[in-house]
Amino acid sequence: MKNKLLPLGLFVVLVLLWQWLSSRAVIAFWIVPSPLDVLKVFPQKSDLIWHHLQPTLLAALTGLLVSIVIGSLTAIAMDASRYFKQLIYPYLVISQTIPIIAVAPLIIIWFGYGVSAKIFIVILMCFFPITLGLFAGFQQVPVEQIRLMKAMGASPYKCFRYLKLPASLPGFFTGLKLAATYSVMAAVIGEWLGGSAGLGIYMTRATKSFQTADVFAVIFVIIVLSMALFGLVAALDRFFLSWRYRHQDEYIEPKKLP
Repeated sequence: MKNKLLPLGLFVVLVLLWQWLSSRAVIAFWIVPSPLDVLKVFPQKSDLIWHHLQPTLLAALTGLLVSIVIGSLTAIAMDASRYFKQLIYPYLVISQTIPIIAVAPLIIIWFGYGVSAKIFIVILMCFFPITLGLFAGFQQVPVEQIRLMKAMGASPYKCFRYLKLPASLPGFFTGLKLAATYSVMAAVIGEWLGGSAGLGIYMTRATKSFQTADVFAVIFVIIVLSMALFGLVAALDRFFLSWRYRHQDEYIEPKKLP
């Protein structure tokens, strides 16, 4: 409870300070609106927010699911073939060094302004952490254990199924948590390139109209949506790796010596 109350208390203090500065007119309302003005946006424009939320959520979830499939297959191929790993790994790193804005014209030419462009950007940002996390999990398996299983007559499939796959799950979920938070951000960035609906479109229009309270409201929605996806992945992590967390909890509070 202490670990949860400390950040919650800091959040309350920051919101109260924000409200006090806004009420004292220290900062102009069109630059930083008060928290109350931001909260008023949700009941007043709930239908509009929901209208723009749907395409963003669709692009984020679709891109994330495709990234899981492609990233998992790529990590398995990299682990199975040393030559494939040497061939593809540099390009994985290069893909993360290219700014999205730099390739924005090409994305528009290839995919247009529809949802496919947003999904492609989500895949581009989520593919790397999933692939790298799963591949790193494969590499953490000790060679001695693999040799022992092979000496006992285990096939390559059984070595992968009963040894490598369970050992790789912590790294996979670590990468998936990062990808889950990136997915919403990537979808919003994709919507900045153009389109007819989405939280990124709503934010751009509100910014040009100096509706700063709406911009803050959209930011809040993006944060909540990202945290919800992160929480979902964390729950799946707890479910599939319950044995690992039980083992860790045994060492949280060491036994006191008499």
